[in-house]
This record gives sequence, structure tokens and C-alpha cells, in this order.
Amino acid sequence: MKNKPLSSGLVYSTDSGRMCPQCRQPQAQCSCRAAAARPAGDGIVRVSRQTKGRAGKGVTLVKGLDLEDAALVALGKQLKTACGSGGTVKDRVIEVQGDHVERVMEMLKAQGHSVKRAGG
Repeated sequence: MKNKPLSSGLVYSTDSGRMCPQCRQPQAQCSCRAAAARPAGDGIVRVSRQTKGRAGKGVTLVKGLDLEDAALVALGKQLKTACGSGGTVKDRVIEVQGDHVERVMEMLKAQGHSVKRAGG
């Protein structure tokens, strides 16, 4: 009889959403994710514009912010409001819809971040 892999189990619950495969808790209460360290950056925030994979629509990307997840979401909301557009926070990258590189860079500099423009 073959052994079942250890990773099999509940991955989604209608009550609590996605489940962590390691600790089998809802991702909001995941204990192993909280222990995982965020990747250390060089302290420079990089702002770029990207259209790849977005059907030609431009998106302003903000990478390299060393903030907690809640603070990152709050900063993303602040940037989106200032630019008057939508966006999201995915994988520690703030995405603001549209070409708002200059405006985002000015706002981040005003908040005391070291900012560089990345890409063309």
C-alpha cells in the first residue's frame, strides 16, 4: 500500500477560506507564516511602470518597501487615493493602475523613503 504524501489535506474551507498546508490553520491565523522572515531588501524603494501581461494597460509598481503587511496595505490605499485610481497589493508589491510613477515617487520621498525609478 502506498503512503499518502504529507501535504494532502484541506486547502480551502467555505467557513474560513484558504488553509495553510503546513499548520492546517486558516491563513489569517497561520502560525508558520508569521514565523517566516520577510526577505531583507537594500532599503531602496523602486518605482516602475509595467504593461507586460496586462493587455497593454500600464501599471505603476512599487517594490522594496520594508513595512509590515497592514502598513503596506494602508500605504497602497493612500497611494491609490492620491493618484485617483485603483490597484492592489500582491506579494509585497503595490500596484497602482495607470502611469503615476512621478506622483508616487514624490509621495514616497515626502514620507522619508529612499526612492529610485526602475526601468525605462
